[in-house]
Amino acid sequence: QVQLVESGGRLVQAGGSLRLSCVASGRTFGSTAMGWFRQTPGKEREFVAWSGSSTFYVDSVKGRFTISRDNAKNTVYLQMNSLKPEDTAVYYCAASGSYYTYRGPWDYWGQGTQVTVSS
Repeated sequence: QVQLVESGGRLVQAGGSLRLSCVASGRTFGSTAMGWFRQTPGKEREFVAWSGSSTFYVDSVKGRFTISRDNAKNTVYLQMNSLKPEDTAVYYCAASGSYYTYRGPWDYWGQGTQVTVSS
């Protein structure tokens, strides 16, 4: 069993920056692929970023978002720069059963943290 707890979401103006954090427990973190997803009301959950054997991003955030991890702290981060109103969503951290692909399976999820970008 893996527990994931996100934090860092808040209201920010367009063009601003935020860093989300996700602390994991219950599994050897260094060998676990981690990812970030987001969801807005009425839409499916969308993949945002992955950190495993490498990193991968959805096209809409490339060059603006960076996923990183501190294995000593069992923490994965999502640095979000140049935020846009369309980045507004609940952001979820997830742990994958495969270290070598961003496609998952995504076995464990956090509770989510709200990011709101005002125009």
